[in-house]
Amino acid sequence: MHPITHAAARPDHPAIVMAGSGETVSYGEMDRTANRFARLLRAHGLGRGDRFALLMENNALHLQLVWGSQRAGTMLVPISTRLTAPEVAYILGDAGVRLLVTSAQYARIAAQLKVECPECPALVLGSGGADDLATALAAQDDAPLPDPLPGQHMLYSSGTTGRPKGIVPRPPDSDDVLAPNPLTALAVMGAGMPADGSMVYLSPAPLYHAAPLAWCATAHRLGGTVVVMEHFEPEHALETIARHRVTDSQWVPTHFVRLLRLPEEIRRRHDLSSHRRAIHAAAPCPVPTKQAMIDWWGPILVEYYAGSEGIGMTLIGSEDWLAHPGSVGRALYGKLHVCGPEGQEVAAGEDGLVYFENDAIPSYHNDPAKTAEALHPAGWMTLGDIGHVDEDGYLFLTDRHSHMIISGGVNIYPQEIENLLVTHPRVMDAAVIGAPDPDLGEQVVAVVQPVDMAEAGADGFGALEAELRDFLAPQLSRVKMPRRFAFRDALPREANGKLYKRELRAEFASGPEGAGSTI
Repeated sequence: MHPITHAAARPDHPAIVMAGSGETVSYGEMDRTANRFARLLRAHGLGRGDRFALLMENNALHLQLVWGSQRAGTMLVPISTRLTAPEVAYILGDAGVRLLVTSAQYARIAAQLKVECPECPALVLGSGGADDLATALAAQDDAPLPDPLPGQHMLYSSGTTGRPKGIVPRPPDSDDVLAPNPLTALAVMGAGMPADGSMVYLSPAPLYHAAPLAWCATAHRLGGTVVVMEHFEPEHALETIARHRVTDSQWVPTHFVRLLRLPEEIRRRHDLSSHRRAIHAAAPCPVPTKQAMIDWWGPILVEYYAGSEGIGMTLIGSEDWLAHPGSVGRALYGKLHVCGPEGQEVAAGEDGLVYFENDAIPSYHNDPAKTAEALHPAGWMTLGDIGHVDEDGYLFLTDRHSHMIISGGVNIYPQEIENLLVTHPRVMDAAVIGAPDPDLGEQVVAVVQPVDMAEAGADGFGALEAELRDFLAPQLSRVKMPRRFAFRDALPREANGKLYKRELRAEFASGPEGAGSTI
């Protein structure tokens, strides 16, 4: 199963539909554009393993370029559109990128990069100049390459705790671009996605992220139609499911929170009867939030836990989740190990660092120390999460190891507090961090995005803070209760649900003084 075979069998079947504009690309059109881009990469001297970067908004061309790389043998480095020019320049230099592909929307960044990275030329969609991507593509033949090779992705970590690191994948097992892809089998056998080409898959997140990129590619391998949202907006997502008769979709918990904040009459206005599978991951989902989604959408939620490193995956359907609420499932790929601080495996139910045992262990580009830090002496690898496995083999995640707060000698996991805060009806989003404290070492700080910022009070403190303290008090021990609250219009969160806690920590690094109240 591959877009090349679908293009030959069903060239007119829609491969990509843009949810906002309605622009549609058929499998035949996508195949021809992919061939042109593969030839364009080769014309720029890029071959097996050579790196090019893609900095582009969600548009109809994005996935077609991905498939072009997949037959040119190149290494695609997706770039977050949230990054500044210096941050992009760091990745280009660190990865050894030889070509940047971007769009006019990022022309200012491209112009800065010409100065900062003069050795890395750029092709710009819509520039209208000598570097115009559309013109360069049109000049290429749309016939297949005579020597196609499978390409790969080198994804960079989100950089939530520091500089992003490139994840170097293992070389492909075969030079056959039509070779089976493991995720395709997991999607069909594990998640139950249809393999008959009937799938209509909704992608509401930026395509540069690992999960949207992988699941959109999987939908194309299965011959489905990928409906891409230019930007996520809750009601528009519901409208899109109804209009296009979406069968499958992929989400993050922040999407669910925003969907659940819609008024009841809007939530019930749209026909979601075609929707069969709603896959979600990227961040732990609070139990009440997921329960509310199952109550609304039915038992169609499928959750998985994995990482860009590709070392393992757990999976859990709604029925199993209802029997094990809060779990992210049992291992579907890779073997789970939960280990204590000395590397010893701990008993069922006991928290520890979660590792995956796998033959395919990647490395972090230009960072052997980070690679070594992530490896267990037995050769297993961790994504940095704390959790435990129950007697039935179901994994429960407690928090990120790097997010742990040590206050007065007590280990506090922010995820527990955040999961409670986002269930409050007046809270849209929340982050809990540790800030320096002269007596306790660290104190717990809650940074909250209210549904209505006006409710936080003119000075940032007031009735809402008191309401949140009263809400948390019966559910948290006093040592876990936030000593400070701060309210923000928005939190520094990536569209894939990852929170940039390092930005919040920097803001509160001065200690007890600063924004927020203290008890």
